[in-house]
Order: sequence, then structure tokens, then C-alpha cells
Amino acid sequence: MLGFPAAIAAGYVPVKIFLDMPAEFSLGALPSWVLVDLAGYVVAGLVLLIGSLATLFRATAGAVLLGVGALLAIGALLTEPMSVGVPPARFADAMFTHGGFAMADRVGLAALAVLVLVLAFLPPTFRYLRYRTSMTPVLSGQGAYSSSRSW
Repeated sequence: MLGFPAAIAAGYVPVKIFLDMPAEFSLGALPSWVLVDLAGYVVAGLVLLIGSLATLFRATAGAVLLGVGALLAIGALLTEPMSVGVPPARFADAMFTHGGFAMADRVGLAALAVLVLVLAFLPPTFRYLRYRTSMTPVLSGQGAYSSSRSW
């Protein structure tokens, strides 16, 4: 269930950047590392969302997708200072002093991504996803109504 908030937090970053962009500015003017970082956030959000939906239907692949999405989100968070071209310490200082909701979103995404990564690969998670309830046979045909019953 933590995959849904992590997907929303990962998708918020590029959406906020796109919405804050001036109208006369285009994506082609952004440096390639910024585009790679934004793509990392978008892909991480999509993979986390698909993994969350798959685990609702008890598919084992959902846990794997959640783990991959969490790794992508952590990678996008770690490459963001490099894409902007500032040292990580200065980037963190700017985020914590002037970040506002963007800082809270990135901190929340980091915490959720680590939690999702750990919980997705725990053995009880895979045990839960592999467990199938036994189906009771439906009686049909000749054996459905035996002659020993009296109406």
C-alpha cells in the first residue's frame, strides 16, 4: 500500500517542474542530465503505480516492480544534484532552507522509497503473494444429484 503514495510523490516532482516552466521555455532547452532526471522520476512513479496495482491482485511480479520502482526513485533523488550541477551538500542546504513543499516531497519520497524497497523484498511478502486459497469443486453432471436424496 505504500507504493501508491510513493508513486504520487515521484510523479509530483516532474509535474511541478513542468507547471512552473514559463510558456516561452521548452524542454529542448533543458540540459540532458535534467531530462534524464525528470524521466527517472516519471518512470519510477509509473513502475511504482503498476507494482502497487499488481500486488493488489496478489501477483508476485508486483513486489519485484515495487522494488525496481523504489530503486529508480532513489536513483533519481541521488542524481538530482548532479543534474543541476551543484554539490550535493549545497543542494541539500538549499532544499532544506528554501525548499518548502518540494523539500517535504523529496524527503517523503526518500523515506517511502526505502520503506517500499525493504518491504517489497521481505520473504513474508513473497509468501503472501504466492498463497492461493484452495478452490472447492463445483458439483455438476451426474454426481451433482445423487439418487440417495429424497425430496
